[in-house]
Order: sequence, then C-alpha cells, then structure tokens
Amino acid sequence: MAKYLYRLGLWSVKNRIKVMLGGLLVVLIAAGMALSIGPAFNEASSIPGLKSQEALELLGKEFPSPQEYGGQIQMVFKAPDQEKLSSELAQQFISNNLKEVAKDKQVKSIANPYENNSLSPDGKIGYATITYNVSADEVSDESKDIVNHVVESMRDAGWKAELTGSGYVPKVTGGSTEGIGIIIAFIILSITFASFLTGILPIVTAIIGLVVGLMSVLLGSNVMDMGSSSLSMAAMLGLAVGIDYALFIVSRYRQELARGYAVNEAAAIANATAGSSVVFAGVTVIIGLAGLAVAQLPFLTGMGIAGAICVLTAVLTAITIMPALLGLLGERVGPKRQNRLFKVFSRKSKSEGNDSLWGRFVTGRPWAIVIVGVVMLSVLAIPFFHINLGMPDDAQKSTEKTERRAYDLLSEGYGEGYHSPLVILATTDGGNESAENLAKVYEWLNTLPNIGTVAPAIPGPSGKVALISVVPSTGAHDIKTKELVQMIRDQAPDIQKQNDVEVLVTGSTAVGIDISQKLNDALPKFAIVIVGLALLLLMVVFRSLLVPIKAVLGFVLSLAATLGFIVYVVQDGHMGNLFGFHAPGPILNFLPIIVVGILFGLAMDYEVFLLSRMREEYKHTGNARRAVLAGIKHSGGVVTAAGLIMVSVFLGFMLSEEAIVKSIGFALAFGILFDTFVVRMMIVPAFMTILGKSAWYLPKWLDRILPNLDIEGESVMEELENKKKAVRPMLRAVADERTTGL
Repeated sequence: MAKYLYRLGLWSVKNRIKVMLGGLLVVLIAAGMALSIGPAFNEASSIPGLKSQEALELLGKEFPSPQEYGGQIQMVFKAPDQEKLSSELAQQFISNNLKEVAKDKQVKSIANPYENNSLSPDGKIGYATITYNVSADEVSDESKDIVNHVVESMRDAGWKAELTGSGYVPKVTGGSTEGIGIIIAFIILSITFASFLTGILPIVTAIIGLVVGLMSVLLGSNVMDMGSSSLSMAAMLGLAVGIDYALFIVSRYRQELARGYAVNEAAAIANATAGSSVVFAGVTVIIGLAGLAVAQLPFLTGMGIAGAICVLTAVLTAITIMPALLGLLGERVGPKRQNRLFKVFSRKSKSEGNDSLWGRFVTGRPWAIVIVGVVMLSVLAIPFFHINLGMPDDAQKSTEKTERRAYDLLSEGYGEGYHSPLVILATTDGGNESAENLAKVYEWLNTLPNIGTVAPAIPGPSGKVALISVVPSTGAHDIKTKELVQMIRDQAPDIQKQNDVEVLVTGSTAVGIDISQKLNDALPKFAIVIVGLALLLLMVVFRSLLVPIKAVLGFVLSLAATLGFIVYVVQDGHMGNLFGFHAPGPILNFLPIIVVGILFGLAMDYEVFLLSRMREEYKHTGNARRAVLAGIKHSGGVVTAAGLIMVSVFLGFMLSEEAIVKSIGFALAFGILFDTFVVRMMIVPAFMTILGKSAWYLPKWLDRILPNLDIEGESVMEELENKKKAVRPMLRAVADERTTGL
C-alpha cells in the first residue's frame, strides 16, 4: 500500500495545479448536483422488529388519522391566583385571545379548553389546541409570531401562558458550532506548527473533503432513509477526522524535510508513510460506522452511512489534495521552529537520542502509570451500571424556553404521566361476550401498580378492536413506567386465555421503550463485529498478537469511562449546567451504540499513528524500550494536537440546541479526551514498556499467512536508500575525474 501511496503523492505534487483545479471542480459538481436535486430527509422512517409495531399497524388500520391532519400548537394556560378557568371572566379572556389566533389564515381550527375537556382537576390549568392547514414543518414564522404575541399579552395580564406542540418548532441557530470548532482547531494547529500558514493547511483540506462529503450525503438522502440529524453527525465527524488526517501528513512532511529530502520527495514519502496510516485509520472508522447497520434501525443505519461517506472523502482529500498543497507551498511549511508542545515529547536527554521528557517519565515508572490510569477510568465508569436509556424531550430544555415551561405546566396540571400515555389495543372475536370480556380487561388494568387513569374502551369500526388509553402515574423516562409496560405484556397471554382478549401495547412511550431495548440487544452483536474485524486488521498491520488485544482493552476502558461520565452528568445531573444540560434526563437511547462505533474507530486512529512509529523503530533496532521512546518522540506531540482538535470540534457541537447533536458531541468530546490523554499517551506506552519484546511477538506460521500492508512505508524507504547508495559511487567518480583534470 505504501508504494501506491508514494506514487500517488509524487504524481499529485508534480501535477499540483491540475490536482487543485480538479479538486475545485469536484466540489462545484457535487454542490451543484446536491443543491439542484435537494435533500429528502425522512424523520419518520419505520422501525421493523419492535414489539409495539404490530399494535401500531393495527392502530393505523382501525383508527386511521385524518388525511389532511396538519401541524398543531398547544397553548397551555394557568389562571392567576384566586381565579379558575371555569369562571366567566376567564372564559371570556381565553375566547378573546383565541379569536386573535383564529385570524391567521393558516389556522384550520381551534379547540379551547372547554371543548377538549382539558381543565385540570383543580380548574387552574388547561390548554387550547390550534390545528393548522399545513404540516408541522410548514407552519410559517408569521403564524408563530401571532401565537407568541398572544401569549405575551396574556402574561402581561397576569396569566401563565406557554406554547408547545409539533407546529411550534423553535428557531435553531446553525453554523456557529462548526465555526467555533474550526477557530479552535486553527489556534491549536498554529501553536503546534509555530506557523499560521502551516496551521491553515489541514483546515483547508478538511473543508474541501467536508463539502464534498456533505453534498454526497444530501444526494444520498434521496435514495435511503436518513434523518436530518445524520447531516449534523456527518459534519461533526468529517470536520474532525479531516483536520486530523491532514495534520499527520503535514507533520511527517516536515520531518522528511528536516532529514534533507527535497519538497517533492518529502511530500511523496509523507503520503506513503503517514498516508498509509490515514487510510488504515479511515477504514477502521468506516467499519465502525457501517457496523451501525447491525442494529437494523433505518435511522441509525442512515447516520452510519452518512458519517462513513464524510470519513471516506476526508481520507481521499488528505492523500490527494494535501501533497499538491505541500508542493505549492514547499519550504514555507518546513520545520523552521518548534513549539513547547513538541519539545515536551521530543527534547533529548544526554544519554539517549530518542529520549524525551514525557517518554522518560512514562517508561521510567510504567507500573505506576498503568495502575493510576486504569483506576481513574474505572472510577469514572461506575455510574454506567445504572444507565437509563430514552429519548430527550422538553423536560431537558432550559426554563428560558416556552416549551419547557409548557411541559412543567402540563405536569403540574395532569401529573408526570401525562407525558407518557400508553395505547392499549384489545382485540376480541366480536361475539356477544366481547363487551363483558372488555370490561374485565378494563378492571384488570385498573388493578395494576403505577396506574394513573384508565379511559373507557373506544370500539373501532370493525367491532373487534377497542382502544383503551392508559396514563401512568410516572413519566416516560421513569423506570416504573417501563416496568408497567413490561408487566402488561407479561400478563397479556394469561388475560387472553382467561377472557379471550388479545392485549397489545403501543403509543410513543411504548415505542421509545422498545427502541431502547432493541438497541441494547444489538449492542453486543455490534461490538463483536467491529472489535473482531479491528483485531484482525491490527494484527495484520502490526504483526503482533498482544498489540491488538492491548488496543481493544484500552478502548474498553475509555468507553466505560465515557459512558459512566455521561450518566454522571446527563442522567444524574452533576455539573449539567456547566456543559449545557439544563435538567437531568435519560441517556439518548442510541448514544451507546453510536459512541461504540465512532469512538472505536477514532481510538484506533491514534493507536495506529502512535504504534506505527514504535514498530518502525523496533524493526530497525530490535530495542523495545527505544521503540516506545521513539514513538512518543515522533508521534506524541502530533497525537496530542490531534486529540485536542477532535475534542474542540466535538465541544463546538455541544453548543447546538438540537438535543441529539449536543449529546453526541458531549460523548465524543470526553471519549476522545479519555482515550487520547489517559489510554494512548499514558497506559499504552507504559504497558508497551512492561511487555518489552514480547509485545511484537507473532508466530512464524501466522506471519506467513497474514498479508503485509506495510503502513510504515518500509519498502519505499528501502528503495530510496538503495537509490542513494547507487548514486553515491557515481558522484564520487565524477568528483574524482574533476580532481584529476585539475
């Protein structure tokens, strides 16, 4: 692989103008196609295999929604002290304000609190349902401004009035998250290379790859199920890995210039060596993302494919565009200065050429480093054992948001269970005893624990299916609500035998519980697939048995610490305000599987970049400790810079108001933080020191079977050295002839 990348790099640097113009043309074509066709994101894709799916399909057939059902906004009221909504004065006040809303041409109908029977038991709280003649995402800003103006006037009159519902989608500010990440990355790169010009190179190539990748995702949304959040996650990943991959190639290029190679040769060597690591690292990330399809959830598969597309374009851009850019700038990005970060990893001691401050510290006390690192990550992992999965809702938003205040008013008026309704479908044979049997089911439901209210059964048109609405006494994310759903399902077979009534549970709450369970079931299979493939790839790359096992165990540690810290902050509510989480809530149900897939790939990135330099040194010297020191010296600074860039990019996405993007950004930021600075820069070199030469052991029979990928570029460097040796006698002969002639 290194030879092919060497030739590609040499061709790219020699044809740099053509490559740059070609890259610009690809960007323009991709953007033109994507913008002309447009995206087709699907936010409501079906989810096969759920326990509630059968009931959901039956519900759609027996109780179909109106064909022209539009977006809705709930206007939630609370009367002032000493007043109730049932008073004539309150009724007139509400009626006058709703008349203002009715003037909007987009409004189809309004059901006031007296028509929809929404008065709370104490008569203080109720809501009006405003239905529009357009879908929820098409409710105009002007319509939202009207309802906002009405609730403001009600507040001025001493009432509490808030808004929520599918039609009230708050304006989400976009663009700033990516911009903040890029600015921080530029600062880190400029400090790393002690040059503003060099610092901007990785950002340029990352943006080129990101634009092509995102345009490809937009096109891909037309042929497969993808949610709009797929685009945000793809942008997050594409930007982070794009900068990192370019960073490694630039860093190696500067090292080769320092060794005396010319610009073209240095760029080609960097592409052969660091570029090989980039390709392998990118493949590892893509495997992790593509493995999300194991969960068999269309929206999750779409996320994985979108991310994989952006990672692929980041790899291709790094190994084609970057050599051309290096050829254009030449010596201007050379290693003229070195910053303090690199000095920590590369400063030499008097005794050993590969020694450095950090290398000497880690290899001098390896057992202590390993024990401290493992204990620290293990402690962080403890909260993971009481993780509670779910989907975030308005309860996790800031109290400055009207949707959160509406949520709190509804909870105050009708209890927490208002937000976690269950739909029970009872199927009978339609015979004479059906009504009596349904009555027994109704009585049975009322005897279950954690039941708030059970509405009378509503018969369907067929006469064989009845709908029973159940409101638990606890919220959607409470473990007692999940236990209630499971209890109904566990007892349903007995009820069918006794009363000849089949009982099915569905509704948004039950669907959310089923999705979480499906993801939990898929996680072990997913982990086995990607870890197995990664073990095989790492074994091929490093020609070792212990190095791949150590890499995977290190990942398990960082993953456990990451998930534990997420639970501690997001679910348990500790330090939540510091990170923008306004209230404790469940962990996003697909976050663990997303984190496993993405974090595994990114963790293996740094493992490859760090260990490839160690193996390169070990093959030349046979000295295991010297190999560890060389890996830290040559790759420690750049891995640290890359980790900081990754963390800054993901932290930037935490500023998003979209709960899914915020949660993923938070998890990946701290996952990379733990993995880079505790596992890869502390535990890995310390453990490699302890293992010594045994770290690189591979049975001869296995060595013969495994293909040789040569990501260190050893074959390329040997050819270059042979060329030098062949040229030297010729140069000496020419010099001798000149001397004789004189």
